[in-house]
Amino acid sequence: MKFLVCTGHGGSYWEGAFVKHINYKYPQIILISANHNNHFAWEEAVEEAGLKGLNEMHGGLLSVCTAMWPCPELVKTNSMGSDIPSENRLYADYLGWDKLTQDGCWGKFEEGIYSHDELAEKGKTFWNTFIKRRTENLKQILEEGYRRKTQG
Repeated sequence: MKFLVCTGHGGSYWEGAFVKHINYKYPQIILISANHNNHFAWEEAVEEAGLKGLNEMHGGLLSVCTAMWPCPELVKTNSMGSDIPSENRLYADYLGWDKLTQDGCWGKFEEGIYSHDELAEKGKTFWNTFIKRRTENLKQILEEGYRRKTQG
């Protein structure tokens, strides 16, 4: 049996250990993760969406674009967040964001720069590009991983 796990959260540090454990424990299956395919997918999608130079991880412009695409009626486009010093990334996995950000937003959104339609289009472009790039060759990787695991 062949399985693929996809998580949409960049901070899912459990994922690699989980995949290895499942593959060790169950010799008849292969489990792979999409997160190990095309490490440049994020940067490519940011550029394609016209957001090059974006310095955010949570709660800034890209987060607003993401929500504006599928459900614009639920999004309040108020300014939020702030520019976060790049050295704070060193501590993002160890400290609560209340110690590293002003309001929990790791990024910045300023209302009035883009229309609602522009925000939604950027969200759509980003996610369609990201998913396309991240999933390239996954079937071949899954097949080859299964072959290597079960024939050797």
